[in-house]
Amino acid sequence: MIDTTIGTPENLVIAVAHGKVTGDDYEKVLIPAIEAKLKTQKKVRLLYQLAKDFAGFTAGAMWDDAKLILRHLRAFEAVAVVTDVRWIADAVKFIGFFLHCPVKVFRNDRRVEAEEWVATTAWQSLAEASHRW
Repeated sequence: MIDTTIGTPENLVIAVAHGKVTGDDYEKVLIPAIEAKLKTQKKVRLLYQLAKDFAGFTAGAMWDDAKLILRHLRAFEAVAVVTDVRWIADAVKFIGFFLHCPVKVFRNDRRVEAEEWVATTAWQSLAEASHRW
């Protein structure tokens, strides 16, 4: 199950995963929350927490996660993932190379720090910075 809320700044989506996460959780909760935010914002900041009671992903959830990333490669301004699951932290660090924004992993006991980081981190793509010259 995934719960989403809107944070501050207004382009921040906070998603918290509990128990077993399914493809339906992505298709009915997370993806619509991000796409709704993209209708009013140029970029989205995402804090995605895998809570202490997180029990894993179904194959459908993993596929929908990949589709979300591929469909919105340039839609994110910053992504913070909060997890105590080592393989997920390692996977996020790898996937972060493909996103056009800063990506950082935090442990669950550092959730407050993660929310502050994702809400305030400043970053520009090289292409955006080159338009200033």
